[in-house]
Amino acid sequence: MSALDADLSGALAPPAAPRLAVGVDVVEISRIAAAVTRYGERFLSRVFTADERAYAAGRAPALAVRFAAKEATAKALGTGIGSVGWRDIEIRNDADGRPSVTLHGTAADVARQAGFLEWQVSVTHSRETATAFVVGFRACDASIRSA
Repeated sequence: MSALDADLSGALAPPAAPRLAVGVDVVEISRIAAAVTRYGERFLSRVFTADERAYAAGRAPALAVRFAAKEATAKALGTGIGSVGWRDIEIRNDADGRPSVTLHGTAADVARQAGFLEWQVSVTHSRETATAFVVGFRACDASIRSA
């Protein structure tokens, strides 16, 4: 047994599908504002749902945090944007302003197949940047609980 093997003999390997999946993204607000200026409704309708556009009401910081949250969610799903469409991930706010993730279409299918049961999202912005942190929670695997 090598020294490395001896060091790792008591190591706990990560589960094949960890209970938590994390995604984070930071976007420059000016980048989103520039896309809105340059492409207008074409950009907005491609990336944001009607409810997201209505909530943001053209405010670049509100659009930017949603953009970052969509990216962060796609990272937590393990797909990135591409196989999952922009509007498959929706960022909503409740009456108190608390954001939440709602998945549609392919994103919802991927999440179900991966065992995700719940999502939590936190968003914030400064004058220059918007940041989102997303955590996806999977069902506990019985084999993990009994270990």
